[in-house]
Amino acid sequence: MTQNKWTDLRIEIIIGSLLRAGVILAASVVFIGGVLYIARHGHETINYTAFQGEPEALKSIPGVLKGVASGSARAIIQLGLLLLIATPIARVLFSAFAFAFERDYLYVVVTLIVLAILLYSLLGSSG
Repeated sequence: MTQNKWTDLRIEIIIGSLLRAGVILAASVVFIGGVLYIARHGHETINYTAFQGEPEALKSIPGVLKGVASGSARAIIQLGLLLLIATPIARVLFSAFAFAFERDYLYVVVTLIVLAILLYSLLGSSG
C-alpha cells in the first residue's frame, strides 16, 4: 500500500508557504525600489497642483521589465506590485495541480474556472 504524499495538511502548508513567500518577496522588492527612489529623488520638491499619473512605460508588464533592466526605481516598485498580484494567482494555479494529483477533478475544473476569471480580470478586460 503506497502512502499518498498529497494530504490536505501538506497542501495547506505548501499554500501557506507559497503565499507567505510571495508577500515577503513582493514587499522586499517594493522596499528596495522605494529606497532607490528616495535616494535618487528624495531631494526634489513636488508640485501638488498638477496630477501626473504613471508613465505609459510602467503600465505594461514588458515596460516594467524594461524599466527594471535599466534600473528605474519606479519600475522596481511596480515589479513588486506585480509580484504581489501574482501571488494569489500562483496559489490558485498550485491548487489546481494539487487537486489533479488528488484526482479530485471537480475541484480542478472549478479552480481552473477561478483562474480563468482572475486572468481575464487582469489581462482581458483592459481592452
